[in-house]
Amino acid sequence: MQFKVEKNQDNTVIYVSGRIGVDTAPMLQECVNEAVEANCELIFDFENVEYISSAGLRVLLAARKKKTDGRMRVIGVKENVYEIFETTGFDSFLDIEKYNAKKSIHIDIAFKQLLVETVEKYPNSLGLYHQGEFYTYEEIEKCSQIIAYDLSSKGVKKGTHVGLCSANSANWILTFFAIQKLGAVACLLNFNYSPSEIQSVSKVGDITHLCYGEIASMTDEASFLAAVTDETKSSITNVYDISSSINLKNRIAEYDNIKGLFQEKVEADDVCIMIYTSGSTGVPKGVLLSAYNVLNASESMAKNIRIDENDKLCLILPLFHIFGMTAGFMSNLLHGAMIYIPDNLRTNTLLEVIRNEKCTLLHSVPTMILALMNNKEFSRESVESLRCIILAGAPTTEAQLVIMREQFANTHFVCSYGLSEMAPVTITEYSDSVEHISKTVGKPVNYINLKIWNGELQSDCQTGEVGEIIVEGYSLMCCYYRVDPTLQSIDENGWLHTGDLGYLDEEGYLHLTGRAKELIIRGGENIMPNEVAEAISQESTVADVKVVGIPDDFFGEVVCACITMKDGAAFNEDYFRDFLKDKLAKYKIPSYFIVYDKFPMLSNGKVDMVNLKKDAIAKTK
Repeated sequence: MQFKVEKNQDNTVIYVSGRIGVDTAPMLQECVNEAVEANCELIFDFENVEYISSAGLRVLLAARKKKTDGRMRVIGVKENVYEIFETTGFDSFLDIEKYNAKKSIHIDIAFKQLLVETVEKYPNSLGLYHQGEFYTYEEIEKCSQIIAYDLSSKGVKKGTHVGLCSANSANWILTFFAIQKLGAVACLLNFNYSPSEIQSVSKVGDITHLCYGEIASMTDEASFLAAVTDETKSSITNVYDISSSINLKNRIAEYDNIKGLFQEKVEADDVCIMIYTSGSTGVPKGVLLSAYNVLNASESMAKNIRIDENDKLCLILPLFHIFGMTAGFMSNLLHGAMIYIPDNLRTNTLLEVIRNEKCTLLHSVPTMILALMNNKEFSRESVESLRCIILAGAPTTEAQLVIMREQFANTHFVCSYGLSEMAPVTITEYSDSVEHISKTVGKPVNYINLKIWNGELQSDCQTGEVGEIIVEGYSLMCCYYRVDPTLQSIDENGWLHTGDLGYLDEEGYLHLTGRAKELIIRGGENIMPNEVAEAISQESTVADVKVVGIPDDFFGEVVCACITMKDGAAFNEDYFRDFLKDKLAKYKIPSYFIVYDKFPMLSNGKVDMVNLKKDAIAKTK
């Protein structure tokens, strides 16, 4: 017999596996003695229990007597064990839930198997639309098989790290599945990256193959490809064009000759995705995720917002983000919903897609929703088909939300919080109040654990007390790729330390109060100040630079560079913007530059960042 104990504020779960016999029951009794708490529900998970003896039954009886409030359940009970409970009469005083495979809380398949099952369930149903082309699920299967064959011919195999860098497109989705068919790892790159940023992350993630499509910095394809395959700066040796101008449906006749290939077994919990996130040092880190992580996270979100095969999603979330992967892609695929990818993100285009296709779902950062409302073509009638919008990536004020709900009259707004390492972490209820949605980020999703942690005291915080948000559960990443254990954010007990600060209220809703990290979040995009400062400091006339986030009504935050110049040097803003355009993605280039003679200093000789930021905010008002 083996067991594991998980505790959170509401309950204690004891996962038991094997046989609870005469010799093992005392171990379970000892566990129960330590686990039972007066104010927490006690749950025994028996999904993996093969047998329970009389000695084991006595442990449950003793536990039930300890729980004088009656809050004790035994769940996941298989038929043979349930017969023992019936025979002994334990079913008369224990709250027992039978195991039901069809209602298993976890999805245990790899992405390649998910595609097979989706084709079997919805073979001729439309699943995807982009640039005038509709794709049935069967066509998605066939086109992705053709790409898999191409990539295999270039040396991609199980375990190969393949970069996927393009604006959202049908070919992005087809290529993602092709990579999964081969058992390779899809390394999802921001299509706003500059060539030097792609070089950097390729080294971090050991990327050898790059599938590229529409990339913002690729003004000249030849020079771009020469840069990203520069052997002195990049680990990329092979490239594969997935531009939207390439219509894979024109090659479907090739499918019959290659169907049945790539049958190598891929487990659901094999690492198969790498998403890049900025760490506290500013160096990109590769977050390793499995299909098990992503699909179960996606299903929790799908259930929360009630997705079914009648839904139509206007997909504007970038697919390289965890939010786009879960809420925008997999949540809908799991339930056979239709995904529309707009030709561009101009608000006129989005309103046209929503109106003409009668889209029911639209998920984004608040910035985009406000932009839609500000478009002169916007009307309540143009968005009347929308029933749900998930807001994430940046806070929404109560005043903004009230206006949104007035203008999107038929729409439920849902707020969510998550990280590349685990998403979603929390989500508001489908019919929550304005106050809950604007002032909180919801409750923890099912089957994950969240605590507010006092690092100084090394103990849990009380309700209402601010501390660091730490989480663990089925959707948590494996780790950061090739990062020293001392720099991993997962602690010795398996909890992810998010670096975000917050508290839980009496209803169990999470309130975010700040970030221990120094990230600037501009319209949902994460920006490390150190990265921007490093790029600016490469200009020879700069003496020192500090980068801070400035509040902005539209983007939430924007980047501000505070600069001191070397003696005799003059500052020219146009020159600096031009200097940075090849070094940073456009969204990372500062909105403000402020030149200082000297920075405010602390008594220890360090820059007083608190007062510098206050001064920068005052100067930019």
